[in-house]
Amino acid sequence: MRVGTVGTGYFSQFQYEAWRRMTDVDLVALCNRGAEGARRTAEAYGVPATYDDLGEMLAAEKLDLLDIITPPVTHLVMIRTAASAGVPIICQKPFCQNLTEAEEAVAICEEAGVLLVVHENFRFQPWHQKAKALIDAGALGDIYQASFRLRPGDGQGPDAYLDRQPYFQKMERFLVHETAIHLIDVFRYLLGPASSVYARLNRLNPAIAGEDAGIILLDFENGTRGLFDGNRLADHAAENRRLTMGEMLVEGSKATLRLNGDGALFLRPHGSNSEQEVTYDWENKGFGGDCVFKLQRHVVDHLLGRGPVMNLARDYLANLRIEEAVYESHIQGRRLAV
Repeated sequence: MRVGTVGTGYFSQFQYEAWRRMTDVDLVALCNRGAEGARRTAEAYGVPATYDDLGEMLAAEKLDLLDIITPPVTHLVMIRTAASAGVPIICQKPFCQNLTEAEEAVAICEEAGVLLVVHENFRFQPWHQKAKALIDAGALGDIYQASFRLRPGDGQGPDAYLDRQPYFQKMERFLVHETAIHLIDVFRYLLGPASSVYARLNRLNPAIAGEDAGIILLDFENGTRGLFDGNRLADHAAENRRLTMGEMLVEGSKATLRLNGDGALFLRPHGSNSEQEVTYDWENKGFGGDCVFKLQRHVVDHLLGRGPVMNLARDYLANLRIEEAVYESHIQGRRLAV
């Protein structure tokens, strides 16, 4: 399969490394507006061709898949360009600049008959996939609720985020648009469609433009609830605080499942004071338990006829509608339907 990419920013390293590891994928070209970034990345990952114009790359390389790894402001134009060339797309999140643009991107690809998948990788993290398997197997019984405490501890002081993703400081919508959207998707993956939301948001670090703390309460159609409690200034106990980004509880009638900061899962039966560690296979490599590789492998397998695909952009619009409701709930100070 011939794959091309566009973008060479901080997070792209995980995508490039993942593509390079797939024996049935040839990473044949990359596009980047900066020549130095293109040269450096091409040399690092053995990409044979570089371009500074996406249309030119698509015309020359006859790609089977395009991976868009650029900021949201570029997404709609690039999606339109790739759709017009008939090339399937993976698009990085945050997906487009807003819900209106995202809906337009979906419509463009559906009209062109082009696959559009959002690179929402948290549901591919191995602990969330194992939690899903345990829920589906009935190990927790009837699910009451899930809660996630996001505590990466990287948001303190005037230099917050500057060493990795400095544009974080200028995002007017930050915690929810950039980070909590991951956990909104995880909650939907574990619990199903949402029905309403209530949110209160805060900006704790004056050095940044957007919110960096907040609480989101989600109600789901099946009667369960999801609680997101996020604070980017506070941390949690973990060897690598960016591995899981926090800690999770999923509570059910038979048992409670706990995720710690090192990716370990523990099951405590109802009425018991003793936890048992849940053993499962995963590798501590790449980003977040190799979730980038898992997502890209999932899309390639779908394109090769090996099963259905998750994270279709049409389905992902539900996350963006919840995001809009979160911000509006904070403004109005009340629960809103989604």
